[in-house]
Amino acid sequence: MNSETQTVADKELLKSAVHENKATSKRGLQERMFTMAFSGFVYPQIWEDPEVDIPAMKIDDTTRIMTICSGGCNMMNYLTESPASVTAIDLNPHHVALGRLKIAALKHLPDYERFFMFFGCADDPKNIENYDKYIAPHLDKYTRDYWEKIVVPHGRRINLFKKNIYKYGLLGKFIGMVHLIAKIYGQDPRDILKATTMDEQKEIFDKTLAPLFDKKFVRMMCGKPESLYGLGIPPSQFDELNASAGGNMAMLLKARLERMACQFPISDNYFAWQAFGRGYDRNNKQAVPRYLKQENYETLKANINNAKVVHKTITEYLDSKGENSFDVYVFLDAQDWMNEEQINDLWAAVLRSASDGARVIFRTAGDISPLADKLTSDNISPWEYDKSVVHPRNEQDRSSIYGGFHTYTLNRNKQSKAA
Repeated sequence: MNSETQTVADKELLKSAVHENKATSKRGLQERMFTMAFSGFVYPQIWEDPEVDIPAMKIDDTTRIMTICSGGCNMMNYLTESPASVTAIDLNPHHVALGRLKIAALKHLPDYERFFMFFGCADDPKNIENYDKYIAPHLDKYTRDYWEKIVVPHGRRINLFKKNIYKYGLLGKFIGMVHLIAKIYGQDPRDILKATTMDEQKEIFDKTLAPLFDKKFVRMMCGKPESLYGLGIPPSQFDELNASAGGNMAMLLKARLERMACQFPISDNYFAWQAFGRGYDRNNKQAVPRYLKQENYETLKANINNAKVVHKTITEYLDSKGENSFDVYVFLDAQDWMNEEQINDLWAAVLRSASDGARVIFRTAGDISPLADKLTSDNISPWEYDKSVVHPRNEQDRSSIYGGFHTYTLNRNKQSKAA
Protein backbone atom coordinates (compact mmCIF):
# COMPACT_ATOMS: atom_id res chain seq x y z
CA MET A 1 0.00 0.00 0.00
CA ASN A 2 1.50 3.35 -1.01
CA SER A 3 1.44 6.40 1.26
CA GLU A 4 -1.50 8.07 -0.53
CA THR A 5 -3.63 4.94 -0.28
CA GLN A 6 -2.61 4.50 3.34
CA THR A 7 -3.62 8.09 4.17
CA VAL A 8 -7.08 7.54 2.67
CA ALA A 9 -7.42 4.31 4.63
CA ASP A 10 -6.34 6.08 7.84
CA LYS A 11 -9.01 8.73 7.36
CA GLU A 12 -11.66 6.09 6.83
CA LEU A 13 -10.61 4.28 10.00
CA LEU A 14 -10.71 7.54 11.94
CA LYS A 15 -14.19 8.25 10.60
CA SER A 16 -15.41 4.79 11.61
CA ALA A 17 -14.08 5.36 15.13
CA VAL A 18 -15.66 8.81 15.61
CA HIS A 19 -18.67 9.19 13.30
CA GLU A 20 -21.79 7.89 15.03
CA ASN A 21 -24.37 10.45 13.89
CA LYS A 22 -25.69 11.76 10.58
CA ALA A 23 -23.65 14.52 8.99
CA THR A 24 -26.73 16.76 8.90
CA SER A 25 -27.14 16.64 12.71
CA LYS A 26 -25.36 19.03 15.09
CA ARG A 27 -23.43 16.18 16.73
CA GLY A 28 -22.65 14.64 13.35
CA LEU A 29 -21.17 17.95 12.20
CA GLN A 30 -19.09 18.15 15.40
CA GLU A 31 -17.78 14.61 14.79
CA ARG A 32 -16.73 15.50 11.25
CA MET A 33 -15.05 18.69 12.40
CA PHE A 34 -13.07 16.62 14.88
CA THR A 35 -11.90 14.07 12.31
CA MET A 36 -10.74 16.92 10.06
CA ALA A 37 -8.71 18.36 12.94
CA PHE A 38 -7.35 15.03 14.18
CA SER A 39 -6.26 13.70 10.79
CA GLY A 40 -3.18 15.95 10.93
CA PHE A 41 -0.23 16.17 13.31
CA VAL A 42 -1.68 16.22 16.83
CA TYR A 43 0.73 15.30 19.63
CA PRO A 44 4.43 16.27 19.66
CA GLN A 45 4.36 14.88 23.23
CA ILE A 46 1.90 12.47 24.82
CA TRP A 47 0.10 13.27 28.08
CA GLU A 48 0.21 9.95 29.92
CA ASP A 49 2.63 9.93 32.86
CA PRO A 50 5.16 7.06 32.57
CA GLU A 51 5.76 7.16 36.33
CA VAL A 52 2.18 5.93 36.67
CA ASP A 53 2.31 3.48 33.78
CA ILE A 54 5.56 1.71 34.57
CA PRO A 55 4.76 0.38 38.08
CA ALA A 56 1.45 -1.01 36.78
CA MET A 57 3.18 -2.64 33.79
CA LYS A 58 5.65 -4.62 35.96
CA ILE A 59 8.35 -4.58 33.27
CA ASP A 60 11.31 -6.96 33.26
CA ASP A 61 13.72 -8.09 30.55
CA THR A 62 11.19 -10.62 29.18
CA THR A 63 8.28 -8.17 28.83
CA ARG A 64 6.88 -7.59 25.35
CA ILE A 65 4.94 -4.33 25.22
CA MET A 66 2.35 -3.13 22.73
CA THR A 67 1.46 0.55 23.02
CA ILE A 68 -0.25 3.22 20.98
CA CYS A 69 2.51 5.41 19.57
CA SER A 70 1.01 8.92 19.68
CA GLY A 71 3.97 11.31 20.18
CA GLY A 72 6.33 8.37 20.79
CA CYS A 73 7.45 9.51 24.26
CA ASN A 74 5.89 6.50 25.99
CA MET A 75 7.71 4.05 23.71
CA MET A 76 11.01 5.73 24.51
CA ASN A 77 10.26 6.02 28.23
CA TYR A 78 9.42 2.32 28.53
CA LEU A 79 12.79 1.42 26.98
CA THR A 80 14.51 2.82 30.07
CA GLU A 81 13.20 -0.28 31.90
CA SER A 82 14.93 -2.63 29.39
CA PRO A 83 11.92 -4.68 28.21
CA ALA A 84 12.31 -7.41 25.59
CA SER A 85 10.43 -5.30 23.03
CA VAL A 86 8.20 -2.27 22.54
CA THR A 87 5.87 -2.18 19.54
CA ALA A 88 4.23 1.22 19.04
CA ILE A 89 1.15 1.24 16.80
CA ASP A 90 -0.72 4.20 15.32
CA LEU A 91 -3.10 4.89 12.45
CA ASN A 92 -2.06 8.56 12.33
CA PRO A 93 0.78 8.81 9.77
CA HIS A 94 2.17 11.96 11.43
CA HIS A 95 2.66 10.12 14.73
CA VAL A 96 4.21 7.14 12.95
CA ALA A 97 6.76 9.44 11.31
CA LEU A 98 7.57 11.15 14.62
CA GLY A 99 8.01 7.83 16.44
CA ARG A 100 10.36 6.52 13.77
CA LEU A 101 12.30 9.79 13.80
CA LYS A 102 12.88 9.41 17.55
CA ILE A 103 14.20 5.89 17.09
CA ALA A 104 16.55 6.92 14.26
CA ALA A 105 17.75 10.00 16.15
CA LEU A 106 18.71 7.96 19.19
CA LYS A 107 20.49 5.39 17.05
CA HIS A 108 22.45 7.78 14.86
CA LEU A 109 23.00 11.13 16.56
CA PRO A 110 26.55 10.90 17.96
CA ASP A 111 25.98 12.02 21.56
CA TYR A 112 23.49 12.91 24.28
CA GLU A 113 23.87 16.66 23.82
CA ARG A 114 22.73 16.57 20.21
CA PHE A 115 19.89 14.17 21.05
CA PHE A 116 18.69 16.47 23.84
CA MET A 117 18.98 19.52 21.58
CA PHE A 118 16.79 17.79 19.01
CA PHE A 119 13.90 16.78 21.30
CA GLY A 120 14.56 18.64 24.54
CA CYS A 121 14.99 22.05 22.88
CA ALA A 122 13.61 21.43 19.39
CA ASP A 123 14.29 25.00 18.27
CA ASP A 124 17.92 25.16 17.16
CA PRO A 125 19.03 25.43 13.49
CA LYS A 126 21.77 22.90 14.28
CA ASN A 127 19.02 20.28 14.56
CA ILE A 128 18.46 20.54 10.82
CA GLU A 129 22.17 20.15 10.11
CA ASN A 130 22.26 17.11 12.39
CA TYR A 131 19.17 15.67 10.73
CA ASP A 132 20.70 15.92 7.27
CA LYS A 133 24.07 14.56 8.35
CA TYR A 134 23.21 11.83 10.84
CA ILE A 135 19.51 10.90 10.70
CA ALA A 136 18.11 11.30 7.18
CA PRO A 137 20.38 8.69 5.50
CA HIS A 138 19.03 6.01 7.85
CA LEU A 139 15.28 6.69 7.58
CA ASP A 140 12.91 4.45 5.66
CA LYS A 141 11.45 6.11 2.55
CA TYR A 142 8.05 6.75 4.14
CA THR A 143 9.51 8.59 7.12
CA ARG A 144 12.10 10.54 5.13
CA ASP A 145 9.49 11.64 2.60
CA TYR A 146 7.30 12.84 5.46
CA TRP A 147 9.95 14.99 7.14
CA GLU A 148 11.32 16.38 3.87
CA LYS A 149 7.97 17.25 2.34
CA ILE A 150 7.57 20.97 1.63
CA VAL A 151 4.79 22.47 3.77
CA VAL A 152 3.77 26.11 3.96
CA PRO A 153 5.11 28.17 5.70
CA HIS A 154 7.93 26.03 7.07
CA GLY A 155 9.66 24.72 3.96
CA ARG A 156 10.74 21.16 4.70
CA ARG A 157 8.64 19.75 7.52
CA ILE A 158 11.79 18.89 9.48
CA ASN A 159 12.27 22.64 9.95
CA LEU A 160 9.75 22.41 12.79
CA PHE A 161 12.73 21.27 14.87
CA LYS A 162 14.32 24.69 14.57
CA LYS A 163 11.05 26.49 15.41
CA ASN A 164 10.11 24.52 18.58
CA ILE A 165 7.97 21.64 17.42
CA TYR A 166 6.10 21.76 20.75
CA LYS A 167 4.35 24.91 19.54
CA TYR A 168 2.94 23.02 16.56
CA GLY A 169 0.56 20.18 15.97
CA LEU A 170 -3.04 20.42 17.06
CA LEU A 171 -2.11 20.27 20.75
CA GLY A 172 0.66 22.86 20.48
CA LYS A 173 -1.67 25.29 18.74
CA PHE A 174 -4.36 24.65 21.34
CA ILE A 175 -1.94 25.48 24.17
CA GLY A 176 -0.89 28.60 22.25
CA MET A 177 -4.54 29.69 22.02
CA VAL A 178 -4.98 29.17 25.77
CA HIS A 179 -1.92 31.35 26.39
CA LEU A 180 -3.37 34.03 24.12
CA ILE A 181 -6.69 34.05 25.98
CA ALA A 182 -4.88 34.28 29.33
CA LYS A 183 -2.84 37.25 28.10
CA ILE A 184 -5.98 39.00 26.85
CA TYR A 185 -7.15 38.88 30.47
CA GLY A 186 -3.77 40.19 31.64
CA GLN A 187 -2.27 36.90 32.84
CA ASP A 188 0.84 34.97 31.75
CA PRO A 189 0.74 31.18 32.31
CA ARG A 190 4.55 31.14 32.36
CA ASP A 191 4.53 32.89 35.76
CA ILE A 192 3.94 29.61 37.55
CA LEU A 193 7.27 28.25 36.29
CA LYS A 194 9.00 30.86 38.46
CA ALA A 195 7.72 29.27 41.68
CA THR A 196 10.34 27.78 44.01
CA THR A 197 7.95 25.99 46.38
CA MET A 198 4.58 24.27 46.06
CA ASP A 199 3.06 26.98 48.26
CA GLU A 200 4.21 29.54 45.71
CA GLN A 201 2.75 27.44 42.91
CA LYS A 202 -0.64 27.48 44.63
CA GLU A 203 -0.41 31.21 45.32
CA ILE A 204 0.43 32.03 41.69
CA PHE A 205 -2.30 29.74 40.35
CA ASP A 206 -4.96 31.26 42.60
CA LYS A 207 -3.90 34.76 41.59
CA THR A 208 -3.43 34.29 37.85
CA LEU A 209 -5.06 31.23 36.29
CA ALA A 210 -7.92 30.29 38.61
CA PRO A 211 -9.89 33.55 38.07
CA LEU A 212 -9.96 32.94 34.31
CA PHE A 213 -12.50 30.15 34.79
CA ASP A 214 -14.97 32.64 36.25
CA LYS A 215 -14.95 34.70 33.05
CA LYS A 216 -18.15 34.37 31.05
CA PHE A 217 -16.34 33.86 27.74
CA VAL A 218 -14.04 31.17 29.17
CA ARG A 219 -16.96 29.32 30.77
CA MET A 220 -18.86 29.44 27.50
CA MET A 221 -15.90 28.09 25.53
CA CYS A 222 -15.29 25.29 28.03
CA GLY A 223 -18.84 24.08 27.43
CA LYS A 224 -18.35 23.60 23.68
CA PRO A 225 -17.02 20.25 22.39
CA GLU A 226 -15.19 22.07 19.59
CA SER A 227 -13.06 23.93 22.13
CA LEU A 228 -11.38 20.71 23.27
CA TYR A 229 -10.55 19.25 19.86
CA GLY A 230 -7.04 20.60 20.39
CA LEU A 231 -6.63 18.19 23.30
CA GLY A 232 -7.59 15.31 21.02
CA ILE A 233 -10.97 14.93 22.70
CA PRO A 234 -13.74 13.80 20.30
CA PRO A 235 -17.40 14.66 20.97
CA SER A 236 -18.14 11.29 22.59
CA GLN A 237 -15.27 11.74 25.03
CA PHE A 238 -16.44 15.28 25.72
CA ASP A 239 -19.80 13.81 26.75
CA GLU A 240 -18.07 11.59 29.33
CA LEU A 241 -16.13 14.52 30.70
CA ASN A 242 -19.23 16.66 30.85
CA ALA A 243 -21.10 13.92 32.71
CA SER A 244 -18.26 13.67 35.23
CA ALA A 245 -18.45 17.45 35.63
CA GLY A 246 -22.19 17.50 36.18
CA GLY A 247 -22.45 19.82 33.21
CA ASN A 248 -19.92 22.31 34.60
CA MET A 249 -16.93 21.77 32.31
CA ALA A 250 -15.21 24.98 33.36
CA MET A 251 -14.96 23.79 36.96
CA LEU A 252 -13.75 20.32 35.93
CA LEU A 253 -11.04 21.77 33.69
CA LYS A 254 -10.06 24.25 36.40
CA ALA A 255 -9.73 21.41 38.94
CA ARG A 256 -7.55 19.33 36.64
CA LEU A 257 -5.37 22.28 35.70
CA GLU A 258 -5.01 23.15 39.37
CA ARG A 259 -3.89 19.63 40.15
CA MET A 260 -1.22 19.84 37.45
CA ALA A 261 -0.10 23.28 38.62
CA CYS A 262 -0.19 22.78 42.38
CA GLN A 263 -0.11 19.11 43.43
CA PHE A 264 3.39 18.29 42.15
CA PRO A 265 6.69 20.19 42.36
CA ILE A 266 7.08 22.32 39.26
CA SER A 267 10.79 21.50 39.25
CA ASP A 268 10.25 18.06 37.70
CA ASN A 269 6.72 18.14 36.27
CA TYR A 270 7.41 18.31 32.56
CA PHE A 271 3.69 18.23 31.77
CA ALA A 272 3.31 21.54 33.59
CA TRP A 273 6.31 22.94 31.72
CA GLN A 274 4.68 22.04 28.42
CA ALA A 275 1.30 23.45 29.45
CA PHE A 276 2.62 26.68 30.94
CA GLY A 277 5.93 27.15 29.11
CA ARG A 278 5.43 25.31 25.80
CA GLY A 279 8.70 23.43 26.20
CA TYR A 280 10.92 21.54 28.64
CA ASP A 281 13.28 22.73 31.37
CA ARG A 282 16.38 22.86 29.22
CA ASN A 283 18.60 24.44 31.87
CA ASN A 284 18.27 22.00 34.77
CA LYS A 285 17.01 19.12 32.60
CA GLN A 286 14.85 17.83 35.45
CA ALA A 287 11.40 18.67 34.10
CA VAL A 288 11.90 16.41 31.10
CA PRO A 289 10.64 12.92 30.17
CA ARG A 290 12.69 9.90 31.19
CA TYR A 291 14.05 9.40 27.69
CA LEU A 292 15.64 12.86 27.69
CA LYS A 293 17.51 12.48 30.98
CA GLN A 294 21.23 11.97 30.62
CA GLU A 295 21.32 9.17 33.18
CA ASN A 296 19.06 7.07 30.92
CA TYR A 297 20.86 7.78 27.64
CA GLU A 298 23.19 4.75 27.55
CA THR A 299 20.36 2.40 28.61
CA LEU A 300 18.21 3.75 25.80
CA LYS A 301 21.03 3.33 23.28
CA ALA A 302 21.43 -0.28 24.38
CA ASN A 303 17.71 -1.00 24.04
CA ILE A 304 16.69 1.02 20.99
CA ASN A 305 16.85 -1.95 18.61
CA ASN A 306 14.03 -3.48 20.65
CA ALA A 307 11.58 -0.75 19.53
CA LYS A 308 9.57 -0.42 16.35
CA VAL A 309 6.67 1.69 15.08
CA VAL A 310 3.85 0.10 13.06
CA HIS A 311 1.37 1.97 10.86
CA LYS A 312 -1.90 0.07 11.46
CA THR A 313 -4.87 0.00 13.76
CA ILE A 314 -4.36 -1.88 17.03
CA THR A 315 -6.98 -4.52 16.23
CA GLU A 316 -5.65 -5.07 12.72
CA TYR A 317 -2.12 -5.54 14.02
CA LEU A 318 -3.07 -7.86 16.88
CA ASP A 319 -5.15 -9.98 14.52
CA SER A 320 -1.98 -10.59 12.51
CA LYS A 321 -0.13 -11.92 15.57
CA GLY A 322 -0.25 -15.39 17.08
CA GLU A 323 -0.86 -16.56 20.61
CA ASN A 324 1.47 -15.43 23.40
CA SER A 325 2.74 -12.38 21.48
CA PHE A 326 2.51 -9.67 24.15
CA ASP A 327 2.65 -9.30 27.93
CA VAL A 328 1.55 -5.66 28.31
CA TYR A 329 -0.90 -3.54 26.33
CA VAL A 330 -1.09 0.24 26.68
CA PHE A 331 -4.23 1.77 25.15
CA LEU A 332 -3.88 5.37 26.38
CA ASP A 333 -7.43 6.82 26.17
CA ALA A 334 -8.33 5.27 22.80
CA GLN A 335 -11.33 3.34 24.12
CA ASP A 336 -13.14 6.56 24.96
CA TRP A 337 -13.49 6.91 21.20
CA MET A 338 -14.82 3.41 20.53
CA ASN A 339 -18.32 2.07 20.23
CA GLU A 340 -19.31 -1.29 21.70
CA GLU A 341 -18.47 -3.28 18.58
CA GLN A 342 -15.02 -1.75 18.24
CA ILE A 343 -14.13 -2.33 21.90
CA ASN A 344 -15.20 -5.98 21.70
CA ASP A 345 -13.19 -6.52 18.50
CA LEU A 346 -10.15 -5.01 20.23
CA TRP A 347 -10.39 -7.13 23.38
CA ALA A 348 -11.04 -10.31 21.39
CA ALA A 349 -7.79 -9.58 19.52
CA VAL A 350 -6.02 -8.99 22.85
CA LEU A 351 -7.23 -12.33 24.19
CA ARG A 352 -5.95 -14.14 21.12
CA SER A 353 -2.50 -12.54 21.30
CA ALA A 354 -1.89 -12.21 25.06
CA SER A 355 0.37 -14.26 27.28
CA ASP A 356 -0.96 -15.75 30.52
CA GLY A 357 -0.96 -13.01 33.15
CA ALA A 358 -0.84 -10.23 30.55
CA ARG A 359 -1.70 -6.72 31.75
CA VAL A 360 -3.70 -3.99 30.03
CA ILE A 361 -3.54 -0.38 31.18
CA PHE A 362 -5.54 2.56 29.88
CA ARG A 363 -7.02 5.90 30.86
CA THR A 364 -10.46 7.44 30.58
CA ALA A 365 -11.70 11.00 30.51
CA GLY A 366 -14.29 10.13 33.13
CA ASP A 367 -13.71 8.20 36.34
CA ILE A 368 -15.20 4.81 35.41
CA SER A 369 -13.92 2.01 33.18
CA PRO A 370 -16.22 1.45 30.18
CA LEU A 371 -15.52 -2.27 29.97
CA ALA A 372 -18.12 -3.57 32.41
CA ASP A 373 -20.91 -2.05 30.34
CA LYS A 374 -19.50 -2.63 26.85
CA LEU A 375 -17.61 -5.95 26.81
CA THR A 376 -19.38 -9.25 26.23
CA SER A 377 -19.05 -11.87 28.95
CA ASP A 378 -16.58 -13.88 26.82
CA ASN A 379 -14.28 -10.88 26.52
CA ILE A 380 -14.52 -9.59 30.09
CA SER A 381 -14.66 -12.84 32.11
CA PRO A 382 -10.92 -13.73 31.96
CA TRP A 383 -9.82 -10.32 33.21
CA GLU A 384 -9.29 -9.21 36.78
CA TYR A 385 -9.73 -5.49 37.43
CA ASP A 386 -7.24 -4.06 39.91
CA LYS A 387 -9.28 -1.50 41.83
CA SER A 388 -6.40 -0.84 44.23
CA VAL A 389 -4.46 1.25 41.68
CA VAL A 390 -7.28 3.29 40.17
CA HIS A 391 -7.53 6.27 42.51
CA PRO A 392 -3.98 6.24 43.96
CA ARG A 393 -2.44 6.00 40.49
CA ASN A 394 -4.69 8.71 39.12
CA GLU A 395 -3.73 11.03 41.97
CA GLN A 396 -0.06 10.48 41.13
CA ASP A 397 -0.50 11.34 37.44
CA ARG A 398 1.37 14.60 36.89
CA SER A 399 -0.42 15.41 33.62
CA SER A 400 -3.72 15.50 35.55
CA ILE A 401 -5.77 15.42 32.34
CA TYR A 402 -7.59 12.14 32.85
CA GLY A 403 -10.29 11.06 35.26
CA GLY A 404 -9.46 7.34 35.51
CA PHE A 405 -6.45 5.01 35.29
CA HIS A 406 -7.34 1.34 34.84
CA THR A 407 -5.40 -1.93 35.06
CA TYR A 408 -6.65 -5.38 34.00
CA THR A 409 -4.74 -8.66 34.40
CA LEU A 410 -5.46 -11.78 32.37
CA ASN A 411 -6.35 -14.94 34.32
CA ARG A 412 -7.15 -17.72 31.86
CA ASN A 413 -8.09 -20.06 34.73
CA LYS A 414 -10.93 -17.69 35.50
CA GLN A 415 -12.05 -17.99 31.89
CA SER A 416 -11.99 -21.79 32.07
CA LYS A 417 -14.11 -21.84 35.24
CA ALA A 418 -16.60 -19.42 33.70
CA ALA A 419 -16.93 -21.74 30.69
